[in-house]
Amino acid sequence: MSRTRAVTARAGDAPAPGVRREPDAETLAAWRAADAVCFDVDSTFCSDESIDEVAAFLGVGEQVAALTASAMGGTVKFQDALRDRLALMNCSRQDMDRFLAAHPPRISPGIPALVSALQSRGTSVYLVSGGFRVIIDPIADLMGIPRENVFANTLLWDDAGAYAGFDAGEFTSQSGGKARAVAHLRREKGYRTVVAVGDGATDLEARTPEGARIFIGYGGVVERPAVAQGADWFVSSFDPLIEALE
Repeated sequence: MSRTRAVTARAGDAPAPGVRREPDAETLAAWRAADAVCFDVDSTFCSDESIDEVAAFLGVGEQVAALTASAMGGTVKFQDALRDRLALMNCSRQDMDRFLAAHPPRISPGIPALVSALQSRGTSVYLVSGGFRVIIDPIADLMGIPRENVFANTLLWDDAGAYAGFDAGEFTSQSGGKARAVAHLRREKGYRTVVAVGDGATDLEARTPEGARIFIGYGGVVERPAVAQGADWFVSSFDPLIEALE
């Protein structure tokens, strides 16, 4: 059995009808021809949910995790879940500094090789996340991704470092923000083929006529049934994506 098929066979205990664990010809061609690939960060590019990790660090993990699950499952407007999670966390600048010092990035297995393979082909790599720039910018630095290729949320603090809200002008602060971010990239950069990769409903939304050509669902951390069924290609490891570029 080949490595790719061994990996995809482990994607779920019993693959649901309609879940594409092997790409069709059109999907494979789009992946290989991509001008840009937009990765979700939490539970995709990284193997944790940073908002949940910060919340646990602050002692409100269970409450915030429940709101994260609602947002990723598509049952609550993202902006409402984000507002409620941040209000619960009430994270100061000092709290965030302590969190970052104690929690180095947990890059998902296969991501360094995949990013390298894409960049060597001249494919631009973007991080498009409902998480926070203060956490994601260092991850971009680590992976050789320009910070201008990061779309994420900006936390606001007052002069004393107390939590003062978030920037509602960021694409990803609102429901449908990832789709708008990808559409913006296509308009501004002239990309013909953009691929979105992620684990959540907000990532699936990025596949629009004006946005991502295809959506690749990732279930290596958590498999969400609606996302798996809606994906053009669903994987539980990044190995098949790397191998398809070889």
